[in-house]
Amino acid sequence: MTHRILIVDDELHIREVIRVALKKAGMTVAEARDGREALIRFASDKPDLIILDIGMPEFDGLDVCREIRKFSDVPILFLSARDDEIDRVLGLEIGGDDYVTKPFSPRELVARVNVILRRISARGTEGRTPPTALARGSLAIDPEQHVAAFAGTPLRLTAIEFGILRAFLARPAAVFSREQIMTAAYQLNIQVSDRTIDSHIRNIRAKLSAVNCDNVIETIHGVGFRLGRCEPQA
Repeated sequence: MTHRILIVDDELHIREVIRVALKKAGMTVAEARDGREALIRFASDKPDLIILDIGMPEFDGLDVCREIRKFSDVPILFLSARDDEIDRVLGLEIGGDDYVTKPFSPRELVARVNVILRRISARGTEGRTPPTALARGSLAIDPEQHVAAFAGTPLRLTAIEFGILRAFLARPAAVFSREQIMTAAYQLNIQVSDRTIDSHIRNIRAKLSAVNCDNVIETIHGVGFRLGRCEPQA
């Protein structure tokens, strides 16, 4: 399957670098020069993933992400010219799946794209039994179909959020350190900060709170996190 990637950046050189790297990896590419064009191209091209620059004039990447998240959970990988933790955390909190700081290695960027795409593919490999559905309380996920629901209400999770919940549900009694969560959610030994993991946990809690669950993930101070009761609030 050839994946379709939308590159959104106001710098032509950056788009060219990413385009060459993605095409070399066997992907098809569409491009947009600014946020408003990005929304048009997204609607027409229906990409499998968006590489989205934050620092564009007028309608920036965070604005684009907010608009897209109103109606789609397509994976979004943010780019930024600044190694600014505020930008990084905010981008993840509004629905981004990953974050890369410029200047970046094209190989690393492609690796991160592949990680996200594998997370959403939810296809069993040849010779392996397809993963079974996982559940606790009123929370249920189906790794094969990559769907999740709470008390019958579908949840719109990013690929990373889905991976974290799948890890918790697979070992419901375990306490996970941030490093273990990172390993479960990411592949290829890609390193992310503790703040990034905390942002994903906050996002998961917020999405479950919106469907009347305030006990999906418990904090074990000084250790990490574990799965909660996953039941509706009384």
